Amino acid sequence: MPTATAAAHWLRRRADNVVVALLATMFTTFILQIFFRYVIDQPLGWSEEVIVTVWLWTVLWGAAFVIGESEEIRFDIVYSNISEGWRRIFTVITGLVLIIVYGISLPAAYSYVSFMKVERSAYLHIPINVLYAVYIIFAVASIVRYGFLVLRAVKGTASPQTNPSELRD
Repeated sequence: MPTATAAAHWLRRRADNVVVALLATMFTTFILQIFFRYVIDQPLGWSEEVIVTVWLWTVLWGAAFVIGESEEIRFDIVYSNISEGWRRIFTVITGLVLIIVYGISLPAAYSYVSFMKVERSAYLHIPINVLYAVYIIFAVASIVRYGFLVLRAVKGTASPQTNPSELRD
């Protein structure tokens, strides 16, 4: 029977695979766009739509599932130079604020994404709700992630290190 840690590791690798596929798609489309525009002199209209959509998915998917806590953006000058107790307090405050903000935005975002099923993208005719659904995934994953961080901080678990000289693999 696989452990929860093994399952989490497997899921993390699959999330990494999704980002790799998205980046490969974006890069390939970009190279095709250059080739068709400058070599064949036949610009591809759909390529920009693919690149922008894949970039949006890459950023939000990566932020939700790939970026580790130690890689998050913080005010490192302050955060790295305060005591562990204050780090946990900052983690609880920022975690609760983000949970509230994402929680408040989620119903409106879901309503908007659901409504956009009537619109289609200009070139590929993909329903817009499919293109923007990644925000809903991102918001839910962020709420869960920050919920765990707040619980860990309240229990007294050490905060993630952000000082590059202190990071361990």
